Amino acid sequence: MTEVSTARRSRITPEREAELYAAVLDLLREVGYDALTMDAVAARTRSSKATLYRQWGGKAELVAKAVRQNKPGASSDEVDTGSLRGDLHALTLQSDDCQMEQDSALMRGLAMAIHGNPDLLQAFREHLIEPEMAEFRRVLQRAIDRGEVRADNPAIEFVMHMMIGGFVARTMIDEKPPTQAFLLSYIDAVVLPALGVPTT
Repeated sequence: MTEVSTARRSRITPEREAELYAAVLDLLREVGYDALTMDAVAARTRSSKATLYRQWGGKAELVAKAVRQNKPGASSDEVDTGSLRGDLHALTLQSDDCQMEQDSALMRGLAMAIHGNPDLLQAFREHLIEPEMAEFRRVLQRAIDRGEVRADNPAIEFVMHMMIGGFVARTMIDEKPPTQAFLLSYIDAVVLPALGVPTT
């Protein structure tokens, strides 16, 4: 299986792959997940449908990988400011306000689609949720190793929930897109206190 995947991936250059992902995101914003077809992606990107299926297997994996590719900035391994507050702020600042607004709108549409598409949920778990959780675990483990956070703090298991909650609730409750300023203040007021980390 690994050999097949490697062979499939090697047929498309990184530049071409990025171009395809950008086109998929554009189509998602235009028509939504349910109306998105591999035919439309093939037409938009001047690709053959056979190539798309050979490379990604289907729509769910293609969409999940496109959204993951759209995630800006460095990984948590490269962000190490020496403090948990610094790391969480640095990771948040990787997306500007315009990017956050676009991502928020995109994710709202995909959240509805995920409920009725088990394949999309599985692809999102594999390509977005699990990698994001692994990043947060690395950031938190460094904080534990530095003595900033107690290893038995029950809030550790809910950091990802808190971060996603703040991002999503901003639009639902305040009818405003998430912004850097909002998320930074949310981290200081909610996430860090829950972890027992001072914010001054």
